[in-house]
Amino acid sequence: MTERAPLSRKISAIAESATLKVDAKAKALKADGRPIISYAAGEPDFATPAHVVEAAREALGDPANFRYSPAGGLPALKQAIAAKTRRDSGLEVAANQVVVTNGGKQAVYQAFQVLLNPGDEVLLPAPYWTTYPEAIQLADGTPVSVFAGADQDYKVTVEQLEAARTDKTKALVFVSPSNPTGSVYTPEETAAIAQWALDNGVWILTDEIYQNLTYDGARAVSVVEAVPAVAQQTILLNGVAKTYAMTGWRVGWMVGPADVMKLASNLQSHLTSNVNNIAQRAAIAALEGPQDEAEAFRQAFDRRRRLMIDELSKIDGVSVPTPQGAFYVYPDVTGLLGREWKGRRIETSLELADLILDEAEVAVVPGEAFGPSGYLRLSYALGDEQLLEGIRRLQALFA
Repeated sequence: MTERAPLSRKISAIAESATLKVDAKAKALKADGRPIISYAAGEPDFATPAHVVEAAREALGDPANFRYSPAGGLPALKQAIAAKTRRDSGLEVAANQVVVTNGGKQAVYQAFQVLLNPGDEVLLPAPYWTTYPEAIQLADGTPVSVFAGADQDYKVTVEQLEAARTDKTKALVFVSPSNPTGSVYTPEETAAIAQWALDNGVWILTDEIYQNLTYDGARAVSVVEAVPAVAQQTILLNGVAKTYAMTGWRVGWMVGPADVMKLASNLQSHLTSNVNNIAQRAAIAALEGPQDEAEAFRQAFDRRRRLMIDELSKIDGVSVPTPQGAFYVYPDVTGLLGREWKGRRIETSLELADLILDEAEVAVVPGEAFGPSGYLRLSYALGDEQLLEGIRRLQALFA
């Protein structure tokens, strides 16, 4: 019998999302009856605002929503996105500069597919979200990691970017607030990086999905607001998932130069066509409707953030930079490594995360998922009681 032909080398090389893998393992253990507390997934625990759900119900009454719609998005949602982009990112855009996608991940994938040719390099500040390097490689690009540690508040500098730039450098990924660290670049830092990209003809993919989740008076200034001229070589990525607790609705978008968005829309017309119309109608309500619940979510995240920082800092060997955005803390746990815990010698944050799950029944994501070892990512997008109980287990484990 003839052996079947081998599968795609490119797809076979893709690593499973580390954050989703940890979260799935935690949920499986919980289903088996273990009292697991998971800080793994970046998913708000709140219900989607009631007026958004009601808009979806109303949309079900209109048969037009049961048909195909433009691949790049409903005109009304594009208008709402353009208004948000003007309001929050300081950029005036037309409808043909917006493409609505099936969540932010599709926007990330399509952005790299449109921009990159084989061998192009993308500067990827680390720690980075796990999907970026995989999406770059799927577009035949090469991710070039540029690491900034806790001593830099996890923010890269122009000097670091310039040192990593080569004649193959095509693009830079810029994320503020950051997943996984929660760091927010200052307006001055943002402007310096945007100007560097403009001066060197480097495209910017700026992921702004956490831009409305900032604290301590910080504001996530967009690169296109800091240096307006860089808009000609910038793709903005965003969505309703995080701000409005709509992760499962799968509505994201990309904004950029019209010729770039035309290519992205062409790709999407073959890839998925339009995003679910009911979800698009719900997204319009989220962007254009009352913002009270979204602000209540932000305030709850802020309270949890401060609690998590205070309590984690009580663990000897754990250093916790103060995040000013998103809903993650990214402690430096090198002080816990190279030591024996519960009879196990722990050398890496991957081993540390396994120990924590086994001994404390707490799920965290190790730094290896986002770059170098020595760190953990903990999401505080979970209930207050569980949040505190999980940290108390960690305090007891490392007492």
